[in-house]
Amino acid sequence: MTAMSDEQPPARKISVFGREFTMPRSRGLRIAIGVVLIIGGILGFLPILGFWMVPIGLLVLSYEFALVRRHRRRFVVWWERRRRPD
Repeated sequence: MTAMSDEQPPARKISVFGREFTMPRSRGLRIAIGVVLIIGGILGFLPILGFWMVPIGLLVLSYEFALVRRHRRRFVVWWERRRRPD
């Protein structure tokens, strides 16, 4: 039997274009992945890297930082209002 303190929180998942990806349990690793994606996206003019990495990096960081999460939610609300037929 394991103690309550040994239990890990549930794995976080992100959804990108309808596909779910499980993120690492380590907060530091999630932050590092988000930062690396953003830096790689800034260098998107180089081969292999692409500008598509910036929004994915921001999505990963939005699960860790309230400021990024707030902007992501505002963007989602704006996008849904824009797509809604009047």
